[in-house]
Amino acid sequence: METLVDLLGMAGGRPCLPMVVCCSTRDELDAVCSAVSNLSSSIYVSSLYSDLSEAERVRILDNFRQATGRWNRMGRDEVNGETEKEEEQKSHLVVVTDACLPLVGSGESPISARVLVNYELPTKKEMYTRRMTTCLAADGIVINMVVGGEVVTLKNLEESSGLVIAEMPIHIFEML
Repeated sequence: METLVDLLGMAGGRPCLPMVVCCSTRDELDAVCSAVSNLSSSIYVSSLYSDLSEAERVRILDNFRQATGRWNRMGRDEVNGETEKEEEQKSHLVVVTDACLPLVGSGESPISARVLVNYELPTKKEMYTRRMTTCLAADGIVINMVVGGEVVTLKNLEESSGLVIAEMPIHIFEML
């Protein structure tokens, strides 16, 4: 958890960066939200879980998509001399459980984050792929939080999905 908070703290220093943390359970989601709550000066934190009303879910996803739009416009606006308000400069983080991922097959739009963090590595290739297709922008990066015994799971996911999963560089800004 400490590594995740440090990582999000560093990444949250980038203006308007849209990030998603995927958790397998509601308990994990609650723990992550509690741990990152002290980052609120640089990151807006929202959570998606099964007890949310549909209106609240839509509001959170719309706010996140607006943050993604600001991220996509940032380079162009800086060139044009425009600047966002300080509040709009905050990075945006959505913490979501697997059960509440957008249903792209049912017509719901993907989240399109620049950074996807798998806080707990899913054991099945299908869930790993679903997280990427529903949460990640085409030019986004995936960060897998892996502990001891999960290295085998990560290698199995890599082999079964045909992906090459590289070790994260020391300086995350090399990736962003």
